[in-house]
Parts: sequence; structure tokens; C-alpha cells
Amino acid sequence: MAGLIKSASDIETLRQSGKILAQAMTAAVEAVRSGINTEELENIVVAVITKAGGKPAFKGYKIHPQDPPFPSALCVSINEEIVHGSSLPNRVLKEGDIVGLDLGVNYKDRFTDMARTVAVGKVGQSARQLIKVTRESLAKGLSQVKSGNFVSDISQAIQNHLETNGFGVVRELVGHGVGYAVHEEPVIPNYVGSNQPKIKLQAGMVLAIEPMSTLGNYAVKTLKDGWTVVTQDGSLSAHFEDTVVVTDSGYELLTK
Repeated sequence: MAGLIKSASDIETLRQSGKILAQAMTAAVEAVRSGINTEELENIVVAVITKAGGKPAFKGYKIHPQDPPFPSALCVSINEEIVHGSSLPNRVLKEGDIVGLDLGVNYKDRFTDMARTVAVGKVGQSARQLIKVTRESLAKGLSQVKSGNFVSDISQAIQNHLETNGFGVVRELVGHGVGYAVHEEPVIPNYVGSNQPKIKLQAGMVLAIEPMSTLGNYAVKTLKDGWTVVTQDGSLSAHFEDTVVVTDSGYELLTK
């Protein structure tokens, strides 16, 4: 896990990356409304990022060399889509949808990652509760970020809050280290597995914590586009994410 600990100069650059990202995400969240198409949201975030001297981190991204490149800068995941929905002009938001927005920024080759789920107009009580509790679960996970704690402390806090409130915890998608690349070690699950390694948090680690939840169970599948991950049972999903740097006393929020 070389490169887990970022230098002071790296962290300063990541602060700038996170600031740009938070500005772009705020602009996208504020633009969500019934009738807007997802390409319009894409154009909004790209304009904010490029004006500030950054680059979108996700467009063209590949997990493996043989994978299709991701087609957009902004992931827009609607209703049962958990992550990696694309921002295409034929995708139009409508009243009652819930929409996950996931975005990454590359600023001077330093990467940050952030996600928010928002309601389009009026949504049902169960959808509102799903969004609320998932947002809270991110805060619960972040409360365990501190030098000397373990990744599993974050996982346990997220899992406990979601499951106590009756929601499914997605297992096949996880949080991660970030900074020099979009995805780095360590893997940060949103649940505690029996074979989860004991990874101790150290000051200077930069982490993307991202609970993903469902109204149903945790089973997922990937659509034929090779990217969009949905709930197998068709239930609604929510997703929140922030990038933080671990400190001796807790953490510093970078995506702000």
C-alpha cells in the first residue's frame, strides 16, 4: 500500500481539488429539477471544474484496460441505479425520482471524489427516509475516522446505522483511498465482513467514504452498458460520499 500517506504539499493540493469538487457538486444539486436532462447537469459541472483549473476525473476512466471507457464526467444514477449511470441527453429527470450524483476532480494530478443523492420535487416517505438515513450513515462513518482506529470501525458504524433503520447495505461497491488516483488502497466496505483485513488508520491517509444503501436487499447487477450498477430487486438506492484526510484527532473534510 505504498503512497497511502500523503505529504503536506499533496494535502494542500487536495484541499484545492476538494474545494473545486464541492463547488461543482453544489451547482449540480441546485440544478436538479423535473424536466432537466442529465447532459445539462454534466455541462454545469464541467464548466465549474474547468473554469477553476481542474479536470473531470471520471470521463474516459477504465477500471481494467479491456473495459469500455466511462462516457461522462458526472455519474447520474436514478432510482434503482446505485452508481455509474451516465449523463446522456436522452435521460430526463422527472418528479418523484431520486438521483445520485457522483463526481471526481483531478487538480494538478491530485484526485478527490464526492457524491450526493437528491430528490426531484416531491418524493415518497420511504425515499425521503432512505436519503436521510444514508446521509446520516456517512456522518456515522466519518465519526470513526481518526489515527489509530481501523477501517472496520468506519464499516461497522455505517452498517449499524443503515441496518438499524431497515435499509440494505450494498456490499459489492465500496469506499476507497484516493489522492494520486481515483481509486487507491485501502478498500473501505460499508459492512464488516468475516475476512476483512485489519487496516489501521494513520494521519495523512486520504479516504473516500461512501455508503450506498437500498430499500430492499443488497444484491446488485451491472447493466449491458458495462457500467450502470442497479439493485437486483429494483428497489431505490441512495449514495453519499466525501473525501477526507485522516488526522491525529479525527479528520479534515476536503470536499467542502
